[in-house]
Amino acid sequence: MKTSDYTTSILVDQTPEQVFAAINNVRGWWSGEVNGDTDKAGAEFTYRVPEMHYSKQKITEFIPGKKVVWHVSDANLSFVEDKSEWKGTDIVFEITKKGSKTEVRFMHKGLVPSFECYEDCSTGWGMLINGNLRKLISTGKDQPSPW
Repeated sequence: MKTSDYTTSILVDQTPEQVFAAINNVRGWWSGEVNGDTDKAGAEFTYRVPEMHYSKQKITEFIPGKKVVWHVSDANLSFVEDKSEWKGTDIVFEITKKGSKTEVRFMHKGLVPSFECYEDCSTGWGMLINGNLRKLISTGKDQPSPW
């Protein structure tokens, strides 16, 4: 049986450059604590929701207006048995022009249905990408936590 990574996509009216800027404004669309730089190649940042989620990301690809990749170098998810399920995964944003619109294709490479956190994590990503990120891109205003 083939495993599949979690993916979703959104289509917005803004330019690839505006979309790229919004993605890299992580504090503008993620809830929880974000520490470190989120807007340059090679930077590392941590994300924490106390007593629930900790992860450390390194920006391994940073192509303005086109692509961003975060490699998860450490993780601790308190709500699953294997607390390090995210460790070694990649969070990928691909940006492409589609006529007069811009598409963001999101993939959490390595977040697969066999993971215990898959259902909860994919629901969370869906709210963040299809809710907060879409609103940040569309309005330019930071979005409050969805939970």
